[in-house]
Amino acid sequence: MNVVGAVIDRGGRILCAQRGPNGSLGGMWEFPGGKIENGESPREALIREIDEELRCEVVVGEEVTTTSHEYDFGVVTLTTFWCELVAGTPTLTEHAEVRWLAPTELDQLEWAPADVPAVAIIGSA
Repeated sequence: MNVVGAVIDRGGRILCAQRGPNGSLGGMWEFPGGKIENGESPREALIREIDEELRCEVVVGEEVTTTSHEYDFGVVTLTTFWCELVAGTPTLTEHAEVRWLAPTELDQLEWAPADVPAVAIIGSA
C-alpha cells in the first residue's frame, strides 16, 4: 500500500497527529496523510488527504524520505513531504489530537513505525 504523509512546518514547529483509539495503530502518532488513489500523484494525494483529514490547504514541497514497513495487515510504503500550511486551521476529523512540536521534541511521542525514519531525519536536521 502506497501512502503519503505531510510534515507541516509552521514557524519551526511540526504538526503531529494522533490516530484515534480504535482501528489499526490506535493512539499512535503520525504525519497526517493517507493512501494514494489510482491516477493521483503523491503530491495530489497529499493535498486531498490534508483537506479531508484536517480541513486545511497545504503547498507540498520537497520529499523528506520514503520508507517501507511490514505491519500485520501488509506492507506500507510511506513517502513524507515537507509542507506549508497556506489556508485553514487544522480541524480534527479523523485524529484524536494534534500537537505542534519542535523537531527535537518529536521523539517524545509514540510514532507509528512507518513514520519513525522521517522523525529521525527531521529531528536531526
